[in-house]
Amino acid sequence: MLDSLNAYVGPAAAVATSVLWTATSILFTAAGRRIGATVVNGSRIILAIILLGVTHRLIAGVWVPPAIPGQIIYLALSGIVGLAIGDQALFTAFVLIGPRLSMLVMTTSPLMAAVFGWVVLGEALGAWAWIGIALTVGGVGWVVFERPRTPTLAQGPHRTRGLILAFIGAACQAGGLLLSKQGIGHGWLNDEQHLSPQAATLLRMFFAGIGFLPIYFVHRVRERKRLVVEMAPRRVGSRRAGYALTICGAIVGPYLGVWMSLVAADNAPVGVAQTLSCLSPIFILPFAVLIHKEHLSPRAIIGALVAVGASTLLFFAPA
Repeated sequence: MLDSLNAYVGPAAAVATSVLWTATSILFTAAGRRIGATVVNGSRIILAIILLGVTHRLIAGVWVPPAIPGQIIYLALSGIVGLAIGDQALFTAFVLIGPRLSMLVMTTSPLMAAVFGWVVLGEALGAWAWIGIALTVGGVGWVVFERPRTPTLAQGPHRTRGLILAFIGAACQAGGLLLSKQGIGHGWLNDEQHLSPQAATLLRMFFAGIGFLPIYFVHRVRERKRLVVEMAPRRVGSRRAGYALTICGAIVGPYLGVWMSLVAADNAPVGVAQTLSCLSPIFILPFAVLIHKEHLSPRAIIGALVAVGASTLLFFAPA
């Protein structure tokens, strides 16, 4: 009985990640329009490191996780690729095309994650799982290529740039999750040597902060030289509100969300964990209407339902 319940720990953590990402996307979109995507990205990394460090101290009794050099390398790469570069691209996409379309594009990351997991870790998925992934990607494509008559933020002049950045974010997230799983110890270390997901998250976030520094310095240099091309809608709201929203988003996303994503990766194949972590497009639909005043066409709703509904095949798909 206990073993059967343990089989659902990974998928359940992945679904929880989706819920947390939904809240995060809304909070960081609002914050990014007030203080900019780069400031949001840097601030949430700093806050997450503090929260994760204190949590690890309370749980394990030490500040620094007992990782070996190989684990540190994997987690460092994971933090730089997935959280510094990938999230910078995603947060910019939030501002350019809105959270709904950005998160929908992110549902393509499971296909990349499944391929990475198959090639690197030998995680073979069954036919039903691949069908679920294919339908998920198909639903996303159906929505992305829609051209509604009434222009919205997602259909504005920055649509192409925003979509490219969202796809970059998806690829980086998939690669980052794989590297995180290897950083925990899967595929090359005994179970006794594995790091806990919480400890791995702390190390991953720490190196994300280091990887973000060049991004921040380039942004500052371009800003000072007035070489920044206006890529996003005009900023609205106060900076104070922007920082408050960033703090809330940091707790929900980089702290709890990334932690849950590694619990999922630790207890489920990478492709399954990544797919079930990408259910946000369905959760975000009512918020897109109520908060962002988006008009959702039948095609947008059906596409999201197909993409997210198909991903549930991975919950019960036979191997």
